[in-house]
Amino acid sequence: MEQLEPTSPHSPSEDQTLGPIWLQRRSVHEHDMAPTAEEIDAHQQLLDKLDIHAIHKPFRNHHWKPNQRRNKNIKTILGDAVRKEASLQPTQDNSGAATPNPDESSTSADDGESTPAVSTPGSMLQPNLAQASRNLSKLVLEKNMRSNGFSNAPSATYTNIESAPSMAHSKHYCDITGLPAPYTDPKTRLRYHNKEIFGVIRGLGQGVAEQYLEARGAHTILK
Repeated sequence: MEQLEPTSPHSPSEDQTLGPIWLQRRSVHEHDMAPTAEEIDAHQQLLDKLDIHAIHKPFRNHHWKPNQRRNKNIKTILGDAVRKEASLQPTQDNSGAATPNPDESSTSADDGESTPAVSTPGSMLQPNLAQASRNLSKLVLEKNMRSNGFSNAPSATYTNIESAPSMAHSKHYCDITGLPAPYTDPKTRLRYHNKEIFGVIRGLGQGVAEQYLEARGAHTILK
């Protein structure tokens, strides 16, 4: 009987020459997962079948073109608002209040026929009349802005930018409770939430319903 020679655990076997067993299984698995040419063609035919781009759409207008106008972003809106406020704000260069009164000594020495080109040192010491004519509250505001590190340019905020009108439907709320109001009383024109509020409305005194309408801005004004 032929005896098998024992192999040492460190001797290279046939599997060890090809690499670890997990690497062999991974290579075999990747080889099995590679799609064939028939599978690629079948997949492409399925994509062509499910594609709805080539289907004729009779409901679409062929003469329609998208609007070329683009919506402005917030940076453009802020820049336009700053330029608009800066153009409306009077400056010292184009305002009549920026012209200081001439010095009395220079006018007494001049005969009135010519204007001196160089001002005297006394006129340079005169206070700025344009700044003195400004509103006191505006001066305080500019001083506070300079102390806080802000510039004198008008700042655009969310409160002074006019927004476009909303295209959403306005929601109606109950004039008594403030809850959503799907109903309107035809007699008092008050909006109510449910039948309990309707009973309260019908029990109101004379003139009370008009006060509720006045709070909403829908009251009747007699002239």
